[in-house]
Amino acid sequence: MSGIEPGDLAGVWEQHAAWWQAEFTDGADIEYEEQILPMAARQLAGAVRVLDLGCGEGQIARLAHGAGAQVVGIDASAAQTAEAARRGGGPAYGRAAAGALPFRSGSFDAVVACLVLEHVADLDGALDEVARVLRPGGRFVLFVNHPLFQTPSSGWIDDQVVDPPEQYWRVGRYLDEDVTMEEVDTGVWLPFFHRPLSLYVNALADRGLYLVRMLEPAPPPGFLALAPQYAQAASIPRLMVLRAERR
Repeated sequence: MSGIEPGDLAGVWEQHAAWWQAEFTDGADIEYEEQILPMAARQLAGAVRVLDLGCGEGQIARLAHGAGAQVVGIDASAAQTAEAARRGGGPAYGRAAAGALPFRSGSFDAVVACLVLEHVADLDGALDEVARVLRPGGRFVLFVNHPLFQTPSSGWIDDQVVDPPEQYWRVGRYLDEDVTMEEVDTGVWLPFFHRPLSLYVNALADRGLYLVRMLEPAPPPGFLALAPQYAQAASIPRLMVLRAERR
């Protein structure tokens, strides 16, 4: 165990900002390049005013700005927003918590949160703010690790005990809300808040954010090519994308 408590989320991301920037930006991560960034571009197309919530070093914010939007990126980590500002590309950046956004109500046509809310303890507070800063008819695009298949204790099982041997994806405790500290790289421990899909959908609806599209993409070819065993999980989605509209 890392010794980092889930409550110290800002400290976690300050500590590991450089790791994130090296491993998941500027073409370093095949899933971002082949899948996440193209999907974000499609879901944000046509939006004029965009908020990138949990922007990190700004790659989705820059993408949206390049498509013609006016973009603001917000992150709780000073190290991330400083790097985003250094890389430039057009968006404005600021530091704020997801549950206390420094914007007027109805300020944005679209809010995107990419692989952020599964690391946020106060989901209700974050969604309250998303609903508040969206204009009526605005869209919320939410990328999360798939709540069913990326549960605590889920993973690929190569069972050599049975005859013949079986390979399958084990699903963990899906219905139990939980938080775990996971070592995603050597010495890099991050908090993951697991919530079932119904919790996300109902929390959105409770705030007038109604689901209009749900995507469960297969892992992209580049990811499947990284290791032979990944081909066996080609039909197991790692990602879920929800698009909701504010009524």
